[in-house]
Order: sequence, then structure tokens, then C-alpha cells
Amino acid sequence: MYCPNGYRKGTQEAKDSLTNAEETGEFVFNMCTYELRHRMNATAAHVPASIDEMAEANLEAAPCNLVKPPRVLASPIALECTYLQTVHLPSSSTGVPNQIVIGQVIGIHVADEVITDGMIDIHKLKPLARLGYLDYATIDNVFSLERPD
Repeated sequence: MYCPNGYRKGTQEAKDSLTNAEETGEFVFNMCTYELRHRMNATAAHVPASIDEMAEANLEAAPCNLVKPPRVLASPIALECTYLQTVHLPSSSTGVPNQIVIGQVIGIHVADEVITDGMIDIHKLKPLARLGYLDYATIDNVFSLERPD
């Protein structure tokens, strides 16, 4: 799932990521890492729908196996998804729409470089997390907890 909240800047049109998923029935989740943070941010530029944000951000596209949209080659993890539904949530206090797009993962790409002993290594991956506002975080402390039963 992802949340393409708001409008295209200066319009009442839905963001491209929402429109594309609903119209094509497919989308790709590309995990953003600390290394990709600046290029990810560049894709947030408000540009006409005819502009390829990936190309503008110097992100090379790679073909997917099961869906038509491309994935980001530099992303160490990409999930090919079929669109299931959009859940419309209450608008913000300023009237900006909020929604959640839900999909089903049907294909997974994981770069060999982020695998250690057959498992995804979070320390190698350094995933970027969106906190809100303009704030982000990386994961740098990983620990396990045994289940009580």
C-alpha cells in the first residue's frame, strides 16, 4: 500500500501515481534507500504528466517480469503489484484529499548485494522511512525479540 495524498500542484487533479495505478491496474513499489534519497526527492517535483520523473531524476528504468510499469534499477528491492483498490480517507482540514492505494505483490526483485546468509540485511539496505512533514529516517539499530509462546 502507499498513500498518494494531495493533488498535482496548482490543479485539482490526482497525482500521477494514483491515476496510473487506477487506470492500468498495476504499479511498482521501489524501496528507497539512504543512497537514493536525493534522486527520490527529485521525483517529487511538480511536473506535467508527460514528463518522465525517473529520467529527470537520473534514475535508470528496468523492465519488470509481470507488470508493465518499469522498476527503478538502482533500488535494491522492487515489488511488482496489481492494483486492488483505492480507499478514500477524510480530506485534510484544507480540503486536500487523502487516500490509500492497496495492491497485491505478484513479483519481487531483491539485489544480491543486500543479502547476507540468505536473508535481507537491513544494515546493507539502509531503507529510508518517511516520518511526515519533510522528515525522513534510516534504520540503524536492528534487534530481535523472541516470541513469548
